[in-house]
Amino acid sequence: MHVMSTEVEPQFKAYSIRKKTGASREPSTLACVITTFNQAHFLGDAITSVLSQTRGADEVIVVDDGSVDDPAAIVRNFPGVRFLRQENRGPSGARNTGVGACKSSHVCFLDADDFLLPRAFETGLTLAAERPNCALVYGGYRYVSVSRAPMGPDKFIAMNDDPHLALMRENVIGMLATVLFRRDRLIAVGGFDEGLRLCEDYDLYLRMAQKYPVAGHKDIVAEYRWHGRNISARHDGMLSAALAVLDRHEARLAPDAPARVALNHGRRKWRDHYAWQTYVAALESRGWSPRAIASMIVGLTRYILWSPRMAVGHLSRSMAGFAKRRFPSRLLAVIRLLLGRPRSIPLGAVRFGDLKGRAPIGRQFGYDRGTPVDRYYVERFLARNSRDIRGRVLEIGDDAYTRQFGGSRVTQSDIFHVDGNNPQATIIGDLADPDSLSEAAFDCIILTQTLHLLFDMRSGIATLHRALKAGGVLLLTTPGISPVDSGEWGDTWYWSLTANAVLRLLAERFGLRNVNVMAHGNVFAATAFLQGLAQEELQCTDLDINDPSYPVIVTGRAVRA
Repeated sequence: MHVMSTEVEPQFKAYSIRKKTGASREPSTLACVITTFNQAHFLGDAITSVLSQTRGADEVIVVDDGSVDDPAAIVRNFPGVRFLRQENRGPSGARNTGVGACKSSHVCFLDADDFLLPRAFETGLTLAAERPNCALVYGGYRYVSVSRAPMGPDKFIAMNDDPHLALMRENVIGMLATVLFRRDRLIAVGGFDEGLRLCEDYDLYLRMAQKYPVAGHKDIVAEYRWHGRNISARHDGMLSAALAVLDRHEARLAPDAPARVALNHGRRKWRDHYAWQTYVAALESRGWSPRAIASMIVGLTRYILWSPRMAVGHLSRSMAGFAKRRFPSRLLAVIRLLLGRPRSIPLGAVRFGDLKGRAPIGRQFGYDRGTPVDRYYVERFLARNSRDIRGRVLEIGDDAYTRQFGGSRVTQSDIFHVDGNNPQATIIGDLADPDSLSEAAFDCIILTQTLHLLFDMRSGIATLHRALKAGGVLLLTTPGISPVDSGEWGDTWYWSLTANAVLRLLAERFGLRNVNVMAHGNVFAATAFLQGLAQEELQCTDLDINDPSYPVIVTGRAVRA
């Protein structure tokens, strides 16, 4: 292995993290290993994201796994970053080289084409200090385009009381860059398996969770850049590798029923996941060239072979939808009678299953199981209108969405809160008070799931309108069909709104031509939300259909003239 190394003092010194009890711990140190293979054009962004952390790394090591595009030239622009070069051994070999070269107590890994968000190390080390027995802690992530525009909702799946079983059911961690490992325990399980070129991270999670505790936090700490040449786009290879990992892991298990059930669930989950991905890719095949047609046929064939259950269900729903659109209702009624199918499920024949009971499955809006269903609609709305989040931005409660969707377009971020004890707040007040915000101060105001907490909503909207600059935008979401909070906000949870109500409230101040309102959700999504299920338990295809009769949330975009 050829090594080029520049040894300097770390950019940030290690600091001690204290438990909530006040008991001191040994200082934790952190190394970040960035691996690259012919991705020098992305490498600078990855290194910059590491050096921009609120809590800096004590060691930053770039491992070149035999590239031909001269990543060393990029690394020379970043004094203090060590550069190691080796003959190609695959991602596992590159990461193991980094682990062997570092001395820190904790280590994280970043691929050259991905990013870390500024508080990734700080958040990970804080949780690691609170849960010192955990071999790894992980957080959430999101997919972004080459230009870092969000692609879909944020991803985080909480584990249950048995992380090992949870990981056998599915890769709940998802993205390696969100993980902070205890280096000693990573070494104790043998590091990454260099015999694997795909799903090597999933294999490692399973081996570590089998021996040690695991913990997670829902903060979004990393971005997976989707550029079309990602390894995960190789659907056939990824599916084969994931199933092979589960097969290898099965040999290490005791023959107990829960583990076998979890493994079988995991195999089905992987097949369903990549079957759907290959189906979507097949539909995106462009043109009618022989190559495009062949690609579509191969994709659709894999979809049917990998997940016959999903394919048959999808095909039957598609055909039913086509029939409803094309055939007269009387003809459909005749077809149902000929097939012996009633118009609806007969009285007394409905099967309630897990939904039968006087109490919901969960009372935490889905937070205790993953991501709440309403956040799917909130975040899609903000992603679609992310260009409005610019200049000086005000957000209620915290600035998470300002940072997530505004990024570098935001020049000043303010946080409004009713509680003067909130340390994050830059402005304290009551939105019903017109003097709580300066006039014409903001280019954008983000008000998510808050308007319903104001008894006098008209006054609140008047305050927001007054606070916007000319041309400034209010991005608002409010509950429709929703549980009522039984905790902090229960005493001020006054309203649930329809799209018509939101439209009238906004139009009174902003003018009808400057307002756009939409209801999001359907009866399935509303039922899941009321039951406290998580977004990760549902299919996007079930959430994407909007039925205005069953609004989970209502969104509004209003521009001050």
